[in-house]
Amino acid sequence: MKTRIENLLSEVEAFTADSAQKVEEFRIKMLGKKGDLTLLFEEFKQVSGEMKRELGQKINELKNRAQGKINELRETLENSSATTLSLDSSRPGTADSMGTRHPVAVVRNEILDIFSRLGFTVAEGPEVEDDWHVFGALNFPPEHPARDMQDTFFVEKKEGEENPILLRTHTSSIQVRAMQKQQPPIRIVCPGRVYRNEAVSARAHCMFHQVEGLYVDQNVSFADLKQTLLYFAKELFGQNVEIRLRPSFFPFTEPSAEMDVSCSICGGKGCNICKGTGWLEVGGCGMVDPNVLESCNIDSKKYSGFAFGFGVERIVMLKYQVRDLRLYFENDVRFLKQFAAAI
Repeated sequence: MKTRIENLLSEVEAFTADSAQKVEEFRIKMLGKKGDLTLLFEEFKQVSGEMKRELGQKINELKNRAQGKINELRETLENSSATTLSLDSSRPGTADSMGTRHPVAVVRNEILDIFSRLGFTVAEGPEVEDDWHVFGALNFPPEHPARDMQDTFFVEKKEGEENPILLRTHTSSIQVRAMQKQQPPIRIVCPGRVYRNEAVSARAHCMFHQVEGLYVDQNVSFADLKQTLLYFAKELFGQNVEIRLRPSFFPFTEPSAEMDVSCSICGGKGCNICKGTGWLEVGGCGMVDPNVLESCNIDSKKYSGFAFGFGVERIVMLKYQVRDLRLYFENDVRFLKQFAAAI
């Protein structure tokens, strides 16, 4: 029996295979239910006590070496098949298709470029923020509905906690961080993703992109804000575009206004995107509330400022006449290829 085990061990060491089928046949011969090792274990039951230890070790060695050999050959064959390419040298070549930028990225970069010509610099901040930077420093009262779960995605909120962690609902938190770090003059634009717990539709989504701006200096007026927004709209949509500012309310600006631009999709006649009004709201604006300046250690008696914020997806809808903003998130190549010329 000892000689037989040594012969089988030599057979395992010498075995090679050039196909998975041969490896499987070898496995069945050695380790199958009726294989050599199974027969050896049957004979091993009849071995005398003084020989069991020696022969048992040799049988286990044979089994381990056979299994190792099989695994080694399988891995070698898999690697060789993965690296072997079947090439047809007579086949005509095909040109690689070029990728394109996403329309939201295209418009965001265009917006930043317009404001850079007015002296604004880009500022960025974290998407996971605390309550104070998103709400507290911006004059949101504790009972404001934006703090509720219906509008805000809370990452970590414990009962009675004063400063919970959440996904930012606007990029105004970047403005707070900028005012904390430097004294006026401050002139920044803040691009980024924001999150709100809203129903997804053709005009709204739970995740979207904003570009917000802030200008703080001495003697800044609402007239400066209006002229800045008018310049921006004409640079982005063309010289024929019209804007209007409707009185509104935001906790962090006073006075506040909603900014509308004339709907380029229907030419002002009315459609489902502008809800038949001929105008499309693209963002909010206003003069920075003195309480916000004071909370960031800026003297509100010496300095004033304005702030504005745009939804990038809404602007893309106007600029490229996209009727459903859900298309931005579906990764449909047919849709994205239409913006190849916009890069």
